[in-house]
Amino acid sequence: MSDRRTEARDLVAGAHRIVILTGAGISTDSGIPDFRGPQGVWTLNPKAERMSDIRHYVADAEVRRLSWQSRLAHPAWTAEPNAGHRAIVTLERRGKLHALITQNIDGLHQRAGSSADLVIEVHGTIHHVVCLGCGARQPMPVVLERVRAGEQDPACEECGGILKSDTISFGQPLVPEVAARAMQVAAEADCLIAVGTTLRVYPVAAAVPTAKSAGATVIIINAEPTAFDEVADVSLLGPIAELLPPLLT
Repeated sequence: MSDRRTEARDLVAGAHRIVILTGAGISTDSGIPDFRGPQGVWTLNPKAERMSDIRHYVADAEVRRLSWQSRLAHPAWTAEPNAGHRAIVTLERRGKLHALITQNIDGLHQRAGSSADLVIEVHGTIHHVVCLGCGARQPMPVVLERVRAGEQDPACEECGGILKSDTISFGQPLVPEVAARAMQVAAEADCLIAVGTTLRVYPVAAAVPTAKSAGATVIIINAEPTAFDEVADVSLLGPIAELLPPLLT
């Protein structure tokens, strides 16, 4: 084990309130592509980014139709948790996990066995649908059945409003209570581990300086350099499924 890996493992061993922040990179080994990486969804298909912008989604029925077809084929329905997800569950069972902040919408942390009350989904979840008009929520599979039956742009059955996945799109603010909880647990951590995120999307990325300023040690694990590598106590570059489990288990 390299000196940096040993140092990171020692930091985890000495911590008692660990907060983990995960991004798309932890799920790529489960077959869910990230967005900005070399094989990312937006890298390979720049037009796909329009479907993630609330302004285009609300204004353009064609964007909504494409979005529903994309949801039908989303890899989250068949993906399985990988070694990275399972390592975090092991950390929780050891009594060291204070909270798990995730930017991911795939639900794989809960599928792996992470306690739902510890998971903070700052960007929402693809497993539910919300009406932009009345706020009604329902399980995603219910609406996907309507799409399979021929509805290209299903409307809310309560008010006729526009439906979308219960996720945060560009142009939408985070849910204030969820964002506040994420920053609160970051401030309470004695060790924050950022995994699979470039740490360029705010306000979630602010969890790193928030934890650091409160006295926590910071470990960053990612396939590419991040915006906060210089402030991290340890920064590890490489495959997450290879680097993360030895630190947490």
